[in-house]
Amino acid sequence: MSTDRYSIFSVLREALRGHTGWKPAWREPQPKAAYDIVIVGGGGHGLATAHYLAKVHGLTNIAVVEKGWIGGGNVGRNTTIVRSNYLLPGNVPFYEHSMKLWEELEQDLNYNAMVSQRGVVNLFHSDGQRDAYARRGNAMRLHGVDSELLDVPELKRILPMLDFDNARFPVKGALRQKRGGTVRHDAVAWGYARAADRRGVDIIQNCEVTGFRIEAGRVVGVETSRGFIGAKKVGLACAGNSSRVAGMAGLRLPIESHVLQAFVSEGIKPFIDTVCTFGAGHFYISQSDKGGLVFGGDIDGYNSYASRGNLPTIEDVAEGGMALMPAIGRVKLLRHWGGIMDMSMDGSPIIDRTPIEGLYLNAGWCYGGFKATPASGWSFAHLIATDTPHETATAYRLDRFATGRVIDEKGVGAQPNLH
Repeated sequence: MSTDRYSIFSVLREALRGHTGWKPAWREPQPKAAYDIVIVGGGGHGLATAHYLAKVHGLTNIAVVEKGWIGGGNVGRNTTIVRSNYLLPGNVPFYEHSMKLWEELEQDLNYNAMVSQRGVVNLFHSDGQRDAYARRGNAMRLHGVDSELLDVPELKRILPMLDFDNARFPVKGALRQKRGGTVRHDAVAWGYARAADRRGVDIIQNCEVTGFRIEAGRVVGVETSRGFIGAKKVGLACAGNSSRVAGMAGLRLPIESHVLQAFVSEGIKPFIDTVCTFGAGHFYISQSDKGGLVFGGDIDGYNSYASRGNLPTIEDVAEGGMALMPAIGRVKLLRHWGGIMDMSMDGSPIIDRTPIEGLYLNAGWCYGGFKATPASGWSFAHLIATDTPHETATAYRLDRFATGRVIDEKGVGAQPNLH
């Protein structure tokens, strides 16, 4: 278990000796025959869960099994945005908890995750949208979350590149959360992996789960490509593959998997210093520290497990960007990629026990998975360790679709591809 800490002194020391003394950020252990807890999925949520199980609950006989490599899944396939500007009482406390954890993440992990609270600006283009955002802002403030409505003169000062005068959907104002912003996505995975490893967690890469061993209604371990691993408890944090993995245990989840594409442009000079979302279409944009514009839009409309995009969605996203800020039409697209979204029936996540004793589920994150990473790990760890839901995640029950207690943030009904 590594005990080295990163600091200005360690950076200077390594600079003087040609950076030859750095050690691997985490170990490459062989899987043991059994663990107290096995977390399936080595993305942000799985690694955060392992970290908080060890740090908060003192449990260290834990393995995180990942079918690929750390940072190769959805945690490295998003647009890096973090925020807590939600409306419904089932969501606001949870995402605000996540925002507070983001604010102290780098000190907690001893890792530079490049947390940048540059603000999130949600534009509105009609009186109805203004009223909806005013309601959202009021709901946020009632939960102690920062928010403010901006008028057009304020927006012109913050985002002068927007098309205020000739747009098909004129900009009339915005709701801003100053504490929102961006975080380097793969650094989050690496930081949590290193922190969990430092506390004794085994991170086992290239170890695909192929089945579950269930005896008398209780899970006793997982079958993997590297052999059977026994476990007293198993947590599923598999993002877009949740349905497939849960299906191996005989569970059918209220989830559909869809592709969500993300895009990065060539590097340009400083252009936009906040996160901005288009209210008349699904388009969101920020600028990375390397200068590339990072943006995205809607999920693809069909079910898929393929991490690749398609041209109709590229065209739709480009149209949204051009309608909002025509200047980006002169910028070249550098690359794009797809992540697999586990879209739930009401657009909100699931953190709950399953009908199988000892098997726990963390899924259904839709668009909100990355921003939820710290609170998801914290709440899932609490659930696994204590068998009771964390106070901020009590609404994320698996049975809410049967009882009618859905959390429909967008109010579009039980159709996953509209959330």
